[in-house]
Amino acid sequence: MTKKGSIFNFFRLYAKTHPWAVLTWLWVLIFPALGSLIALANYNHLILLAPKSILGYFVFTCIATICMGLALLPTTFTAVLSGFVLGWVGLPLLVLAYAAATVLGYLFGRSTNTDLLSLLSVRFPEIEEAIEKRKNNPGALIFFIRISPVIPFALSNFIFASVQVSLKQILLYGIPGMLPRTILAFLAGILASDFLSAQSSLQDPYQIAFLVFFLLISIWGIWHNWKKSKS
Repeated sequence: MTKKGSIFNFFRLYAKTHPWAVLTWLWVLIFPALGSLIALANYNHLILLAPKSILGYFVFTCIATICMGLALLPTTFTAVLSGFVLGWVGLPLLVLAYAAATVLGYLFGRSTNTDLLSLLSVRFPEIEEAIEKRKNNPGALIFFIRISPVIPFALSNFIFASVQVSLKQILLYGIPGMLPRTILAFLAGILASDFLSAQSSLQDPYQIAFLVFFLLISIWGIWHNWKKSKS
């Protein structure tokens, strides 16, 4: 049996013995996109979330934390909405929500995938060795995973939790990695005259160019750090 086949069989067996864990992985992969479609269809109600008091800002931050941490909405959608509804005052609140959502998503992933790493380590000791080598200095790898426009926030939380990366390091290196894309989406929300145009502005050529740039940086950074850790 090939390694590829044995790994496939492992995950097939894991799906049978841990159906809840598999469902949560599917959740973080699929539901953010569905959530954004549902939210767009009801965007008029979202505008009513604009806070008018300190308590309102606190509630908005909590809602953003739950939506991102539990993969109810994508982080880009939340950033656009925050910029449109809150203006510049919303940027520090959004960063705070990102940090809190990271903790929430990490704990969510950790609680539903408690023994994935240990089971992998028993079946494939070489995988455990590779992960442990990269966990010794994960900062740059975390940064480049977070900056990637193709690795969703909620999915990366589950990956970090499953391989037991330190939450402190995820916060330390992950938040700076999120900032470039976050600020671009946040600015789109601030500059738009209405929420739908804010969403559509994410398809502008300059936005796409930035995303391609971030993608190339993330691919290079992940490859470079992976290769470096093997030496």
